[in-house]
Parts: sequence; structure tokens; C-alpha cells
Amino acid sequence: MPGRKIVHVDMDAFFASVEIRDRPELKGLPIAVAHSGLRSVVTTASYEARVFGVRSALPLRTALQKCPDLIVVEPRMAVYREVSRQIRHVFSQYTDLVEVMSIDEAFLDLTAPLKGPASATLLAEAIKHDIQKQTGGLTASVGVSYCKSLAKLASGQRKPDGLTVILPAEADEVTARLPIEAFHGIGPKTAERMHALDVRTGLDLRRFTVEELQQRFGKAGQHYFNIVRGIDERPVDPSEDRKSVGTEDTFEADLRHYETLLGILAEIAARTAARLAVQGLAGRTVTLKVKFADFRQLTRRVTLPVAVSSAEDLIGIAVSLLTRELLGRRAVRLLGVSVSALQAAGQVEVQPALFALF
Repeated sequence: MPGRKIVHVDMDAFFASVEIRDRPELKGLPIAVAHSGLRSVVTTASYEARVFGVRSALPLRTALQKCPDLIVVEPRMAVYREVSRQIRHVFSQYTDLVEVMSIDEAFLDLTAPLKGPASATLLAEAIKHDIQKQTGGLTASVGVSYCKSLAKLASGQRKPDGLTVILPAEADEVTARLPIEAFHGIGPKTAERMHALDVRTGLDLRRFTVEELQQRFGKAGQHYFNIVRGIDERPVDPSEDRKSVGTEDTFEADLRHYETLLGILAEIAARTAARLAVQGLAGRTVTLKVKFADFRQLTRRVTLPVAVSSAEDLIGIAVSLLTRELLGRRAVRLLGVSVSALQAAGQVEVQPALFALF
């Protein structure tokens, strides 16, 4: 595993950066990309807006309270998809092993690159330069390491426009000193539970055996055991034959207000649609995932006679699955929307009156 060279590329405030590129007068101003209407949620915020606490999945009403001068820009998904296509073209010049995670994020395996030097660091610098050139100045934060989890961890260390390398010999030291909140998969609520165990850094978390972690955190215990030790054997998977494509958000605070949850769910469904578009896929089964404040989880799914991929369809289906009766009075900490039974988008039949099914 240490012989691999894995790169994680994460575009900086992607939607907002595209809007600033196309409207230079917005540069340096706090902006949020979100649909109009106070029930909407923020899709992406510029770094100037993030200073005020505005971030993705935040209800737009709350964002405007935190930052009264916030400039709200309507999303332009067609433009974002085209820019994403340009970025993926850059990747294809360096490797065939590209795993697209979302419209603005991907893993690359550069162990045997198609061109350039053997150094993954130099290749990452070249990729950053090419992205900036091909997209008219957009920047990416890039992480380089020997496995996917550490590459992703590295890409978040120096945002925006950063490049961070975690060498095999450095992995133990880096993961030991990091706060547990910095690790992928440890959200605010899990961090609180770990703090109660006097666990605040990766080194603290290493005190526990995998059995002890599984006893306290269930199946996630294996993941927590691995990530603080730099253990991750997952390959970069370029296959388009995926079982599902989805998006989920864990909230900073548990949510109860039904209308707020519907607004957030609509944005999550739209982002799932964007991921489908990037990969040229559609699917017949749509699944809603809900995790409650007590960590209990449920799913609801519907299988359709035809495959769907549009944001409009996915939003309508997801919202129909998230009923008041389903939630009851329980607080929600996570929502997700995924699509399975996948096929190429070009094979999708036109099916008007889809929502007559619901």
C-alpha cells in the first residue's frame, strides 16, 4: 500500500468560484449559491461568506441572519457541469484511474502516470496548474499520499489553493496530532461522544482496540480504528458500473423543523443529480436515508418503471418519501439521497407524468 501514489482533488468553493469567475465584480464579497426563497439552503459559499459562519447545507434564512450583506446567486448547474467536464479532461491527461466522487471532487491514482515525472507532488502541481488554465482561473486544493483517506485528509489542510503531501513515514505523526474532528466520518455528535471518553486527537483514539470501538460505535468502529493509523486499502475505482450514486449531509446541529429538512433534502437531491450528470448515469431506484439524533437509522426507497436523473425528478421523489409521519417528533442528524439500478443516461426513456406514480 505505501507504494501507491494517490491524489485527492477538491475544487475550492466550486459553484461560488465559477460565479465569481463569470462576474468579477463579486470578487472579495460574501456570496452564497442558493435557490431563491427562504426555505432554500446554501449550496456553496465563498470564503468571504464562510468567515460569518455561512456554509453548505445551512438554511438560507439562517445564512442571511449571520451575514446580512450576503449576495445570493441562483445555481447554474449546466455551467458547473461543463466546468467539471473540463476538469475531468485534465485528469485524463495524467491517468486512466480517476474516481469521480462528485461534480467537484475526485481521486486519482498516479502510481503509473500517463505522462510527467515520477514524483506525485510534481504531478499534483501540474494538475493544479492545468485546472487553473483550462477553467479560467479556478483553483483546487490537492492532497497527496499513499491511500485515499490520507489524500483526502491532506487536501483539506491548506484551503484554498493548497497542496499538502503526507508521506508514509509521516502518517503516524500527522494522524496522531490531528483533532478527531478533522477525520472524515467523525461529525460533531460523534466528536462529542469521543470527548466524553477523553478522546480529542488521533493519538487518543489509538488507545482503543477495534473491539472496544465497535462496542461503542458499532460498525463505524472499524473505520475509526483504521483512519487514525493510516490504514486504507481501497483502490481508486474508475468504473462507471457503480451500484449507486448518492449524497448525504450530517448537520452541525440536530434538526426538527420539517420545512427546513425539506429544503435541505431538495439541495441534497440536486447534488445527487449533479453527480449522476457528471458520470452520465440515471437510475430506477431512489433511496432516502435518515439518521436520527440517537443514531438510529432508516431508509425508504422507491423503484420506478423508468430511470431518472434530473434534479426535478429526484427532488420530487425524495420529498415524497420524507413524510411528517416518518419523522414523528424525532430530531434528525443526517439526510441522504442515493440512486441505484443504474444505466447510461442516454438510455433513459422520456416519461412525462412521472409523479402520477406518487
